[in-house]
Amino acid sequence: MRPYVPQKMFLTKGVGIHKEKLHSFELALRDAGIEKCNLVQVSSIIPPGCKLIPKVQGLKEMKAGAITYCVMSRCCSNEPRRLLAASVGCAIPADPKAYGYISEHHAYGQTGKQAGDYAEDLAAAMLASTLGIDFNVDESWDEKKEIFRISGKIVGTRNVTQSSIVKNDRYTTVLAATVFILS
Repeated sequence: MRPYVPQKMFLTKGVGIHKEKLHSFELALRDAGIEKCNLVQVSSIIPPGCKLIPKVQGLKEMKAGAITYCVMSRCCSNEPRRLLAASVGCAIPADPKAYGYISEHHAYGQTGKQAGDYAEDLAAAMLASTLGIDFNVDESWDEKKEIFRISGKIVGTRNVTQSSIVKNDRYTTVLAATVFILS
């Protein structure tokens, strides 16, 4: 049996609002463009050589009903005026033969920027620890970028984040995902 190693991945996000909790999740999946797949959540490793592609291209490569692997963060509430955020952060190594990291973070009361920065920092810290790089998440972003540049081991970090405020008493679901394409 050959191993399932994704060759491509893309980032997506969505929000759904409905009186039913499950339906709000379905609407968030639809907003993200991944509702037609059978999603299997996996842990946090970006396979060596896996290429980050645009969402539009990734969605074109998906087939309805396919088993589709993803790293997903989601947050849901029906508490009026509650701020929700879901984010995935990616840390991609400079060496295409090395693996990278994906972190998922979901929170109440954080803005999209706060949640996105946190998820990105978390992914970078996890990758840095495996590469033997001293990484301090409390440093400013410029100082962290300097560590990446000096080490030459991390190409970059990025995140995709969805946030929303719950309106009335309808369920609101936010989600963010890294979706893998097996080709």
